[in-house]
Amino acid sequence: MLSRVADSLYWMGRYVERAENVARIVDVNSQLMLDLPKEQADRISKNWMPVVACLGEEEAFAERYKNHDAASVTEFLLFDRSHGNSIVGSLAAARENARTVREQISGEMWEQINRTYLWLNGKTARQYFERNAYEFFQRTKKSLQLFQGITDSVMMHGEGWEFLQMGRHLERADKTSRLLDDEFFLVRDSVVPESGSLAQWQAILRSSNARQAYQRLYASVVDPIRVADLLLLNEDFPRSVEFCVRALDQSLRRVSGVLPGKFSNVAEKICGRLLSELSFNSIEDIWERGLHEVMDDLQVKLNNIGEAIMETYIQPTAPQAAPSAMMAQVPQ
Repeated sequence: MLSRVADSLYWMGRYVERAENVARIVDVNSQLMLDLPKEQADRISKNWMPVVACLGEEEAFAERYKNHDAASVTEFLLFDRSHGNSIVGSLAAARENARTVREQISGEMWEQINRTYLWLNGKTARQYFERNAYEFFQRTKKSLQLFQGITDSVMMHGEGWEFLQMGRHLERADKTSRLLDDEFFLVRDSVVPESGSLAQWQAILRSSNARQAYQRLYASVVDPIRVADLLLLNEDFPRSVEFCVRALDQSLRRVSGVLPGKFSNVAEKICGRLLSELSFNSIEDIWERGLHEVMDDLQVKLNNIGEAIMETYIQPTAPQAAPSAMMAQVPQ
């Protein structure tokens, strides 16, 4: 497979997953304000910078907007075409990558991503959002999930599919780790500690579509350490960090043909090491060390895996450089 094709499929997977995660985060934080008393909700609506910080977009936001209110942040994360990591910007990049590899993907995949892109860039989507934000986010998420489902069911599961899976799972692991980073809670220091903590962790579960999974496993009120255990170390939940890193490791090995326990390139080495750390870790050890410190270290390692994939398969002769606008978000 040409490195150009692998590059496009890898980034198509990342950008589609990125758009869905941004939609989830903004949707949940919008709903979160409805669950709080009016005075607290009004105060939070004037400062949505924790949402921007959670996604690592402070500098990009500061270049475009002066106010930190809900209207400015939602515009920045949803419809700002000049911002490559907004929903519209991510879909534009994913669509462009899909266009360049039309021979590698099915017609249904192209039609779905093109349809979603055209809808989000039209006036109808903005009117939909202003009239009923909840329905806007539901339609956006379902459109992106439909693309993922079409991809899994009709695309040949060869090397191209593996690169798409690498992008998807690497992006998903990164976003889950950012949600768990307790430095960036939306309602941090804004409400009574007890109720604030409960609202925060409920929001994290909803952002990861993990509320029902949590209830089935624990059948109890939301407990922060159990939420972190589910989203970090659960082997069966598709949005947990360990599940994503394991899937990423399997895709890397299927491409190279290397057996488990060995490695043939830097990407496999770093990914295998991270998977071992997660597999032989416990949530009690992570909690004792500090969730923010662990998440910060995890984001650096995920970025290193992304850079190693680029250097191994896509830009093997290029010297290592700082990530460009098309690279993954830099760690905090």
